[in-house]
Amino acid sequence: MPNPWDVGSARLLAQLGFPALATTSAGFAWSLGRPDNGASLEATLAHLSTLARAVDVPLNADFTNGFAAEPAGVAENVRRAAATGIAGLSVEDSTGDAAEPLYDFELAVERIRAARKAIDDSGTGVLLTARSEGFLVGHPDLAETIRRLVAYAAAGADCLYAPRIEKLADIAAVVAAVAPKPVNVLVGAPYTTVDELRALGVRRISVGGALARAAWVGFLRAAREIAERGTFSALAEAVPFGEIETAFGEG
Repeated sequence: MPNPWDVGSARLLAQLGFPALATTSAGFAWSLGRPDNGASLEATLAHLSTLARAVDVPLNADFTNGFAAEPAGVAENVRRAAATGIAGLSVEDSTGDAAEPLYDFELAVERIRAARKAIDDSGTGVLLTARSEGFLVGHPDLAETIRRLVAYAAAGADCLYAPRIEKLADIAAVVAAVAPKPVNVLVGAPYTTVDELRALGVRRISVGGALARAAWVGFLRAAREIAERGTFSALAEAVPFGEIETAFGEG
């Protein structure tokens, strides 16, 4: 389930045959010239609606922390997101506060329970993924991560996700702990393969902002060469004009 950041990247990924896509908060924010989590709720809702209309495959939304701290706010924002045409969304337990990077356990569970009720009340059938961000925010405690994911599953999450867990044994432990509910694994570096994760019982893989970062590699290489050397050799590696035109010819 790769992560496009705009309509063009979404359409190209769908053409490659991926059965589902997911947005990336980082990739989208960078396209606006902002840091990760720098896009507003209103901008994110508009982005979700645009991408959901642009492709025929299911779209999962990176909905950060629900754009609210309290459960009631999470519920209202999830209700609005569910109306954009997305097939799923994720809510994380990260606060954005370096001093207290994770929501208190009980509050975090209530936030997932509120998101579940909002989706059920919407009648949309949107799939709810609950994310525990400990490994992402500098608290790589596997036991605590599993405790949270198990509680989120009990609170109504359909899928569980702990980004930045990269040891295969740890991934296997998460899969076993929340079974039979599915687990999403983030692959942002070449530490594993689809086949290895499938063998562990992983049901879904996303790449977060990694495809966006990969795209920026070519852009920055060529732009820096022009700016610093006044030469254009990197442009020889560009995708042919006709290939892109053909891909978007029906758009």
